[in-house]
Amino acid sequence: MATTCTVLTGAVRAVKLLKVDSFRLAYKTMREGEFLRTSWNVDGHDVEIRWYPGTAMAPVELVFLTKTASTCNVRASFGCLLVHPRLPQPHNGNEEKTVWHVFKHPKDCSLRVSLVDQTSRQGDYLTVQCTVTILKELAYTTTTVPAPASNMHQHFRELLRNGTGADVTFLVSGKAFAAHKLVLAARSPVFMAEFFGDMKEKSSRRVEIKDMEATVFGALLEFIYTDNVPELPSQKKKNVPELDRELEAVATMAQHLLAAADRYGIDRLKIMCEGKLIGGITVDTAATTLALAEQHNCPHLKEKCVEFIISTPAILDAVVATEGSKHLEASCPSALTSIVLSTRGRRN
Repeated sequence: MATTCTVLTGAVRAVKLLKVDSFRLAYKTMREGEFLRTSWNVDGHDVEIRWYPGTAMAPVELVFLTKTASTCNVRASFGCLLVHPRLPQPHNGNEEKTVWHVFKHPKDCSLRVSLVDQTSRQGDYLTVQCTVTILKELAYTTTTVPAPASNMHQHFRELLRNGTGADVTFLVSGKAFAAHKLVLAARSPVFMAEFFGDMKEKSSRRVEIKDMEATVFGALLEFIYTDNVPELPSQKKKNVPELDRELEAVATMAQHLLAAADRYGIDRLKIMCEGKLIGGITVDTAATTLALAEQHNCPHLKEKCVEFIISTPAILDAVVATEGSKHLEASCPSALTSIVLSTRGRRN
């Protein structure tokens, strides 16, 4: 991504003359803390200048009034200078006095600027030149070139298929798979323990995988390298028998892949397979999927299988008549208990 960014600061300065006639009368009659005020707008900020004639040194202060987020952390300076037609400018002891302040919230006040009374011999009025300077951070100027979609998974798929730099070969059901220990270990805690722990596979360059089909292990490697699983086949232009056989094959692959994911601690793949199986429970697959859920600790999948099996008496009878039901009874008798208890609860 190519990005250019320019950040500039500027300053907005405003000057205002404040004059008080009969200054001596104001000085004598106004109590300490009382003030004269005038409102002002500087660069979109509502401000107020307060003058305290009855207070020693006749201080002046700046108050921010704007009740918006723009008031937050406004950096400003406030300067005051006594001016008079008969006073030379600048005059000794009469230079402009300036304070800086960061205004953080509405009605925040700057530090007061104290003035020396020069009017006793110049007439009964006082004029102050007030200067407000606000530091501005100008808007960012950015130019962004949209980045293309990530294709990292494609590079890793090519790495897997080409076998470049592979340092381990798996033998699965008579088929060899070249792979990279670092990639496998990064994705699977089991492979991490095997190749970088104290297990015998640590120094081995050939590993035999038993009790797994080559197509399943190939799909497992595909997910490890690309974080993707094969999509469900298209249902277009297929008659019912063809579609049923294909869906059954997909369910069988998802069952085997779920078991492989559980075996190697790849939780995301396990959950994805569980989701595919939940969406494809049929009379033919319900019992074997229930057994799988019981064996590999998939409570949500188990719940959905039981719900389907007991949904109607006809479906229950049909599932019991399948070969998968016999496997379920032999391998997971506890799952049958769940079906019986759920059936009783529904009848009650």
